[in-house]
Formats: sequence, C-alpha cells, structure tokens
Amino acid sequence: MKNKIKLHGALKHYLCWPVYLAILLIIVTAFVLFADVRAGLISALGTAVYILIAALVFRRFDPKIINDLVAFSQQYGQVENRILQNLEFPYALLDSGGKLIWGNSKFSEVTGCTAFTGVNIESIFPEISVNRLPSWETGGVSESVVTQNDRIFRVRMEQVEIGDLARKSEILKEVEGEIHLTVLYLHDETELRSYIQQCEDEKPVVGVAYLDNYDEALQSVEDVRRSLLIALIDRKITRYFSEFGGLVKKTEKDKYLILLKKESLEILKTRKFNILDEVKTVNIGNEMSVTLSIGIGLNGSDYLQDYEYSRIAIEMALGRGGDQAVVRDGTSISYYGGKALQMEKNTRVKARVKAQALKEFISSKDSIIVMGHKITDVDALGAAIGIYRAAKTLGKSVHIVVNDPTTSIRPLMAGFIDSPEYEPNLFVDSTHARELVDNNTAVIVVDTNKPSYTECPELLQLSKTIIVLDHHRRGSEVIENAVLSYVEPYASSTCEMVSEILQYFYEGLKLRNIEADCLYAGIIIDTNNFTTRAGVRTFEAAAYLRRNGADVTRVRKMLRDNIDSYKARAEAVRNAEIYQGFFAIGKCPSEGLESPTVVGAQAANELLNINGVKASFVLTAYNDEVYISARAIDEVNVQVLMEKLGGGGHLNIAGAQVRASVDEAEKMLKEIIDEAVSPQEQPAEK
Repeated sequence: MKNKIKLHGALKHYLCWPVYLAILLIIVTAFVLFADVRAGLISALGTAVYILIAALVFRRFDPKIINDLVAFSQQYGQVENRILQNLEFPYALLDSGGKLIWGNSKFSEVTGCTAFTGVNIESIFPEISVNRLPSWETGGVSESVVTQNDRIFRVRMEQVEIGDLARKSEILKEVEGEIHLTVLYLHDETELRSYIQQCEDEKPVVGVAYLDNYDEALQSVEDVRRSLLIALIDRKITRYFSEFGGLVKKTEKDKYLILLKKESLEILKTRKFNILDEVKTVNIGNEMSVTLSIGIGLNGSDYLQDYEYSRIAIEMALGRGGDQAVVRDGTSISYYGGKALQMEKNTRVKARVKAQALKEFISSKDSIIVMGHKITDVDALGAAIGIYRAAKTLGKSVHIVVNDPTTSIRPLMAGFIDSPEYEPNLFVDSTHARELVDNNTAVIVVDTNKPSYTECPELLQLSKTIIVLDHHRRGSEVIENAVLSYVEPYASSTCEMVSEILQYFYEGLKLRNIEADCLYAGIIIDTNNFTTRAGVRTFEAAAYLRRNGADVTRVRKMLRDNIDSYKARAEAVRNAEIYQGFFAIGKCPSEGLESPTVVGAQAANELLNINGVKASFVLTAYNDEVYISARAIDEVNVQVLMEKLGGGGHLNIAGAQVRASVDEAEKMLKEIIDEAVSPQEQPAEK
C-alpha cells in the first residue's frame, strides 16, 4: 500500500477550500436548474469548468505545497535544535538509568563532557545518584544542589514520558520499551547563594556577659587595686570582642551587652570562647580568679527575640555553674567551657528571698505535692521531707510522690510510715498523686530540673503552680512553667538548700528528729561524708540540722548496706578498666539487688580513691536501660560528657540513662571519652 502524507488540522481545511466551494456550486446549480432549465444548464457548465480547473491546479501544485511544508518543517526543526543547542543555561536528557543521552553546548561547557553516550550523571555530579532521580511517586520532579568548578548549581530534574514518538527520534533510536526520560536543567546560583551567605554572615548576634564572682574577687584584693582589676577586666573583654568587629557596652558593674555579626560568632565557636580562660589570667594580687559567663542569642524573629534568647542563654550558663558560654540558635543550644567549679556564695540573701517567696506560694494553696526524680534517692527524699515540714507549719495538706522505693530510702521512709504522728497517705504513687491535683494544689519538684526525670511528669501539666528546688546544672531540658525556680549548682545537695530555706521560712518552724535525720542523710550521701563539694554553707546547714536533733549514729545505721550490695560494689571496683590512662570504667552487676543504680553510684565514688584516676564511670543494667554513674575530682567535667549521652548533673557528679546493652553503652562512652581527650574537643549540643 502506497504511503501518503496526510495533512491534519487547520492547514488541511485551508487547502481543501476549492472542494468545499465546488460542493456549494453544485448545490446552487441544482436550485437554478429547478427554477429554469436553460439557466441551470449554463450554471452547470460553469461549475464543471471550475471543478476541472481546480482539479488541474490542485494536481499540479499539491506536491510543491507538500514539499514546501516539509522543507519548512525541517528548517523549523533545525532552528529549534539550534536554539536548544545554544540555550544560555545547561540542559540535558537522561535515560531511566541516569545515563546521559544528549546535552547542549552550555552543558558541555559547564561539565567538560563532550561525548555523552554511556556517561552516567553520577560520574559528573556525585551528588546526583540514581535513587535521587525523579519518579512518579515524587511527582516526577526533584531538585538538588551540586558544585562544579567552584560554581554552585541548582539542579532541577523532571520526568517525562514520550512513548512511540521517541522511538522515531534519531537521537533516541537505541532506547527500547516504555520510554521514561529525565530532563535536567542547571541553574547557576553561585552569586545568589553568595549574597545569601553574605546576608547570613552579617546577621546581628546579641550577647550578654556576666562576671560570676565579681564581689568575691574584689574582696580578695587590696582596696587600692580594685579599680585597676576592674579596668584590666573591662579592657580585656572590650579588646577581645573588638577584634571581631563587635561592640561591647558595660551596662552594670559586672554586666556587659555585646553585639556581633554571625560570622564573628562562628570564629568564636572555633576558638571555644577562649576569652573565658583569658579573663581568669587577670591577676594583680587577687586570691580568687575572675570567671566570666556569656549568653548568645541569634536567629530570632527580631532584635528583641535575639536579646530574649541571650537572656535565657546567660541564665542557663549561670544555672550550670558559670565560667562558660551558652549559645542559643533558635531552639538549638550549644555549650562551651564550664571547666571551673563554681565558687560558693558567702551571702544568704538569695536563700532568704527564695524562702519568703516559697512561703507566699505555699500559703496561697490548700494542698502541696512534692516529688523528686525517678528512683528517688536520699537527697530527694530528705528535701521532700524538709518541704513537708515547711508546708505543715502553715497548716497545709502535703503528699510526697514515691513510686518505687529503693533500699537506700526504705529505712528512712519506715520511720514515717510506722509513726502515728504522720498521715498514712504521706507517701503516694503517681496514680494517686494525679487524683489529688486540683486548681488549689502546688507541685514542688526537688533534686531535678528536667521534667522527664520527675517521678510523675503529668503533674507538671495538671498544676499551674510549680516550684523547682535543685542543685544540678541546667541543661537544654528544663521545667519552663515554674512560678519559682531556685537552682544553685554550687550547693552540695538539695537538702543543704532546703535546710537554709527552713531557717528563713517561718520563725516558729521546728524540725523533728526524724526529719532532721533525713535532711542530714541527704547531705552525707551527696557529699560522700563531707569529702566532695562540701563548702562553708554545707557545714552550716549540717550544724543547723544537728541543733534540730539530727543524730550521726542513727543516720549511719540507716544508710548501711546489705552484704549483696557490698559484694556487687566490690565486684564493680575489682573488674574496673583503666581507659586512656586515667578514666576508670566499671560494670556493676544488678542481679539480686533491689537498688542496683545506687550501688553503681557508690562504686563510682570508690573508684575515685584509686591513685591516678581523674574520672570514674560505672555502668549498671536496670529496667532495660543502662544507668551510667560518673564521678570526677577536679580535672574532668563529667557533666559535659554525660550530656552527650542525654544525661547531666554537676561538673564532678553526673549520670545518664542509655537504652542499649552494657557493651553498646560502654562503646558509646569510650567514643565520647576519646573525643573529649582529643585537642579538638567539640561542644556539647542539644
């Protein structure tokens, strides 16, 4: 059958107009013939002549018209190809496997590729792998960013299906089956991204800096040298930030406002805020080194929010013990420094103010619920008992949340449970506590400031009046809706803080012997018999408790271990490994122990008594988790190490909980230790 070229569309109807006109003339002739035969014959003759002439013309010129159309089509295709070939932005076609089929001259210029057959796009742009090609599941479109010859390109890829048409194409003749091609465009965004980065680098950063121990440092130097000490510190801080184009304005005697560019902040991060160490070198005879805390805020919606971020950051820095920098970037928080132990404050003004505020909040409520952290220890229980006595003095109903009493607190709790002087429901579990909460209930959290660590986190959502008393350093997770927060990392224990509060709480307040014993026991446990973190105020609190009837002998008898716990602790010490020369890592057995985590903490304390050990870590498997107890003397900040595992604590007493096996947790711990002892120690982030 002879192949013919057929026309379609408007062009076909345009070329067929003589046929339509001939049909019209035939119809007119029929009407004329019906009206008048002679006129009809003349009309018929004219129509026949027209049809004959039209047929001759169409037959003669039709091939030429078709040829001209074909020639125009070929020329148009060549122009189209030339336009694609000389297009100003790179353009290419890929098959379904990511291999190049065709690319224009600009694509060849950018990539340096001239022969496209069989070349995989991944060999040119490693960022574009086969699994990153667009698919119908992703809407047939995908984008990537690639770098080529120091230029940055945004790659847009679109999937197209061309079917049988592609099989007739000369450049696609090797493609078989159902045709799915990818069209690739390269958009040069080098200058755009350069401007964006420049704007990002020039973003303002707001910071505040506090001198942690300003008053104490001045008291340790002669009067005539105090102004010189202040001038040297001001000069060092101002010159340091001026090197990075920063502005420093002293707002108070020990406070500074800092304005920087974001690019300067990145340099400060790489230098680990070494101004913290430089300030401590200022010495003109002062016995106490001055320490600096810095809070940085950035990427807020406006300047006011940046300042608010910096204020929150400086509070966290001070709450973690000072001598460190905290950077809050939106919701992300980074910590730098924090290697010095916070100095104990000699004044009790803050304790007195907090005691009065606590009294006002308790007085305004009908009932009080006190809770500590999960697996309540002696310090948490002792602090809760102290709050109990304060609230009972004001005639309030008080309950203490303890879900699963450990062997370490059972002897202390027994004295209250067996005594007719105390309510039978003094200690309640989480279920009962949730039923007791109403609008007239205040929830007081002791010995923790992390909501997820509390015995019953739901209580924090049920009550609008939340009070926090803690001596642990703050992390990124804090109880944010507290109406009163008293967090002092310098304190040896929460029991010490509560003992101070009780002295200013109410003039007629009197502790009973058993209550004083609990508070005294909490101080003994957290200070390891007054050998760790015990300051002047620690002994003053202990003296207050002794005056109120605390007995050392009774406390010691209640805190004695059973033989199984003692053996487990000895086993953890016996099998401990000395890692990196001065890190002791032990594993505490938990089988047969009622409170294995307490035994693990005791073992960590024991390991510090070994000569040459700077920090100790004891891993204890309990309730499908591994509890890590970390201890240090003065050279290692175990809090920073534990924060990298999701935990926290103090500079020399910290811990973490890891949902893994003991061997996996040990491997994670060693990796963190390796990172910490390397020269390029990274900051802990949350």
